[in-house]
Amino acid sequence: MFAAQGLHDLYAAAPGDAVAVNAFGLGLAVEAARGRPVVWAVHEAMSQEAGRPYAPGLSEMGLRPLNLLLVRARDVRALLAAGEDALRSPSVGAVVLSAWGEAKAMSLTASRRLLLAAQAGGGAVFLARAGAEPAPSAAETRWSVQAVASTPLEGDAPGRPAFSATLLRHRGGVAPRTWIMEWDCERRMFVDRNAEAAPLSGGVVSLAAQRPAGARGAGASDDAFRRRA
Repeated sequence: MFAAQGLHDLYAAAPGDAVAVNAFGLGLAVEAARGRPVVWAVHEAMSQEAGRPYAPGLSEMGLRPLNLLLVRARDVRALLAAGEDALRSPSVGAVVLSAWGEAKAMSLTASRRLLLAAQAGGGAVFLARAGAEPAPSAAETRWSVQAVASTPLEGDAPGRPAFSATLLRHRGGVAPRTWIMEWDCERRMFVDRNAEAAPLSGGVVSLAAQRPAGARGAGASDDAFRRRA
């Protein structure tokens, strides 16, 4: 479903799902990178709305400090420029660009430039947006992402980060559909909500059949961010 190269659009289903869409993008980037470094560029407005990256939380998601480069961008133009530069490097496995709100700079032309840069460097780019409506782009896939309740572990401990991801568009013709998946930080991969799922042929992420969200537990992806008081 997710190619190891190319551009993928990820939209928060609601502004309150900003943390979830960022965490989902990071998980996909870890899988797509396959051991190579991940570059995460964050729009300053996103940090103000969703909180800044939190090192212990990122570690809990399985992100290795030595393989993560964090970039802070004051505006969307700087964010896109950082993404292009990173994608052109063959040593970078994947790039996550986190942006908040509508912006003229997020044009069809800008998305084509990101796609070309990804193809040139052999990496993948996940454009995570919150506070914005889905718009046409050169992306191979377009998704709507929201947090769902995690399944508590023994002793009522918080469960694994859980997400509901709805495919809005696929250039290959895959029909729209919703999956519920959890992030397994130990194996650094997405798995079925209730059962281990085998990876899809030709993809880098294991997607689950649609299932209802759990009734208890909050999405643990919030731990990857530290909110401002």
